[in-house]
Amino acid sequence: MGPMTEMKVAGAELRVDRQEPGTGEQLNRLRAAVLGANDGIVSTAAVVVGVAGATSDQTTIAMSGLAAVIGGAVSMALGEYVSVSSQRDSERAMGMPEAAQVNPWSAGIASFLSFLLGACLPFATALLAPVAWRIAAIFGVTLLALALTGALSAKLGGAPIGRSVVRIVVGGSLALVATFAVGSLFGANVG
Repeated sequence: MGPMTEMKVAGAELRVDRQEPGTGEQLNRLRAAVLGANDGIVSTAAVVVGVAGATSDQTTIAMSGLAAVIGGAVSMALGEYVSVSSQRDSERAMGMPEAAQVNPWSAGIASFLSFLLGACLPFATALLAPVAWRIAAIFGVTLLALALTGALSAKLGGAPIGRSVVRIVVGGSLALVATFAVGSLFGANVG
């Protein structure tokens, strides 16, 4: 049993048993945070590098990036909440104690915040890098950030670090190359 908390509600004294999150809940938040950060990095970088491939207009890049950051963070939070809610429903159906069940709110919040943090790196790079170096800077910052999150998540999860880093950097590189190619193609045809 966890520590007891006493509260007074409408003159009545209540005692509530506070449960510390279990291993499943900690892994739930870690998974949501890692996915959120990686998605924030990759999807925001892909949007800004794709738009930068089509135009050098700073306002267009900034507004596209901002829309990607906000939309992506909300989408990740909602996706995690719905997914983990389904998992919790299954845990309840199997009769797991409430203290051992995952929390969809903590997963959603972890995903939202980590998406925002991850998205800040490529978004800030797109806004601050000189035009001549913008694309290269976004690629460099993005791949470095992905390597760091891949290494951190592997270390926290006890997985091989090298394999994790290679997987996430290769995947991120493919996303950046694809969106830059599409942006450049449409930028060349429109402009």
